[in-house]
Amino acid sequence: MSNGNILERLWKLEATANKLVLDGKRTPESLCSLLQEFNVNRPEPPWREEHDIIYFSVTSDGTTGVKWIARLESKDFHVSDEAVRMLCSTDFKPTSGVTTKVAVFKGSLFGDRNRITSKIRSRAEACRFVKPNTELACLIREKFSDEEIAMMGLRLISVMHEHFKIYLPSGRYQLCVGHHNWLSVCESEREWYRNDGFAFAVP
Repeated sequence: MSNGNILERLWKLEATANKLVLDGKRTPESLCSLLQEFNVNRPEPPWREEHDIIYFSVTSDGTTGVKWIARLESKDFHVSDEAVRMLCSTDFKPTSGVTTKVAVFKGSLFGDRNRITSKIRSRAEACRFVKPNTELACLIREKFSDEEIAMMGLRLISVMHEHFKIYLPSGRYQLCVGHHNWLSVCESEREWYRNDGFAFAVP
């Protein structure tokens, strides 16, 4: 086995350990010594973090919403019924060859009473971040496993795209990535959790 493959396995094991802590299945103390061993010669993750904002890039390839459903499910991801409706909507506009620099706010940036969609969007505007194309949710889902999202310190990533003009029972929704390999939806008007993430595009 190559050294690169060994390091990749170690990195994935660390991500799994972090998820166990976030899910409350293990205590930080019980995994501390193990993680210290994994940190030796650990490869750099495909994102960087500055001041509780996570940055990475993705590139589109023209995949339509309908094809995204099949593509994600072929890789053992799950697409909820509500997410299927969004991906099949005429409002889903795929692009091709467009690289998007993504900024993900960590919920820890906001106080418990301020962690609501309107204030999150206001902060993004102040940072000159913009609403991303809806396809970003699919690109993030394919790029990161739940274990890797947990390694970022998050339980899910909500993509802060424009709301769709389709009927959903409770009103306004956003596509979310996380929760046992799902691409699903979250209600927009809600109080979010400290370990939720919120994805915008960097112009």
